[in-house]
Amino acid sequence: MQKKSNLLIVEDNPAILQALQFFLEYEFNLITSITNPNLIPSTLQSAEYNLVLLDMNFTAGINTGNEGLFWLGEILKIDPGLCVIMMTAYGNIDLAVKAIKNGATDFVIKPWDNDKLLATLNNGLRLKKSALELQRNRENQKKINADLEQQFHEFIGECPSIRRVLDIVDKVSETDANILITGENGTGKGLIAKEIHLRSNRAKNKMVTVDMTSIPVSLFESELFGHKKGAFTDAKSDRIGRVETANHSTLFLDEIGNLSLNMQTKILNVLQERQIIPLGTNKIVPIDVRLICATNRNLEKMVMEGLFRQDLLFRINTIQIDLPPLRERARDIELMAGYFLDKFSVKYSKGQMSFDGQALQSLKKYPWPGNIRELEHTIEKAVILAGHSVIQTNDLFLKVSPRQQTSAQDTTQSFEDYEKTIIHRALLLNHGNLSNAAKELGISRPTMYRKMKQYGL
Repeated sequence: MQKKSNLLIVEDNPAILQALQFFLEYEFNLITSITNPNLIPSTLQSAEYNLVLLDMNFTAGINTGNEGLFWLGEILKIDPGLCVIMMTAYGNIDLAVKAIKNGATDFVIKPWDNDKLLATLNNGLRLKKSALELQRNRENQKKINADLEQQFHEFIGECPSIRRVLDIVDKVSETDANILITGENGTGKGLIAKEIHLRSNRAKNKMVTVDMTSIPVSLFESELFGHKKGAFTDAKSDRIGRVETANHSTLFLDEIGNLSLNMQTKILNVLQERQIIPLGTNKIVPIDVRLICATNRNLEKMVMEGLFRQDLLFRINTIQIDLPPLRERARDIELMAGYFLDKFSVKYSKGQMSFDGQALQSLKKYPWPGNIRELEHTIEKAVILAGHSVIQTNDLFLKVSPRQQTSAQDTTQSFEDYEKTIIHRALLLNHGNLSNAAKELGISRPTMYRKMKQYGL
């Protein structure tokens, strides 16, 4: 029996309840017994049960089994995934078939044989677990198929640099080559990683994404490699790490350029040995993952500065895909803006919407420091706030005027200087509120913090 399972017994005979509890007390983590079936709904809400052992008759002199069938239906309304085993002292084939047709997993006749009862409970739990796993697999496959039918559904463009990127994706997806995706924040690195996975031979399993900036140093090994119960103070149960979760699938390490040298060494060892050792154990776990990494940093420069291991860089960039910033894709801005406009018009039930000519020119001239993510955020905000079907320039809430945009593009000012100016302006407009400024620029709060630190803001 699965010791961690919880059992609810519904039986109006106290002697039978006592016998069942005595026999099964070492087989379950929790056993709850009730004699009144009217308590079933509240009892099911009080704890998470895996199995219900349900009598079919509760009123003296009535042996039709209809009461049990009624409560079977009520239980499955509350939790369709529950394993329900029916019990009756007046068993017959017709009643058994009727109960199973109504959703029962199996049927037990009183008085029971102990070995048969245990086997029935065990088999019932196994059957329900298999059915739930099959349902989850079907749902995952539906999602994968839907995604495949919408290849590059948000990564569109006609400029030569993007066509080159899509050509590389076509060529590398079916291989197991490690991929490094580089580009500024918001350029679509995560979309490309997802697309490569969905076109790969590992697509039947879900891609595991790890944002390397979100993992505290103290929890790095536990998060990535897992741990055993008691491995450290708060390790109250076993935990499978992200790397093992991605076994036979794709592991996407986002923002890998932000790893400390110590963390880089641990990742390198995993890639070299193709195995992990969870914290608190000496057990070696073989792993088979396809690695995709992404960064907005110049890793070659970091290698020269001693901030990134050269051997790790060699490991992760068998193929490197460089995504151009949106300001270098002016001819694609109108295409993407139109896509997002249609998407959010449907989402917010705004009917058919369009841009006026001036609004389109403003979109094309704006430098988009937050890239595609900022463009999407801008169009969504415009759709929500616009009180008419034609989006105008003032609906876009762009913080830089067309004249300033042209000036910024025509000067020799570096992008770093321009980015600093944009971030500083966003902070001023949001009165120093870091979260609001980051949201307005279409970047994450950790990225905003790093940029502020980089530029001394």
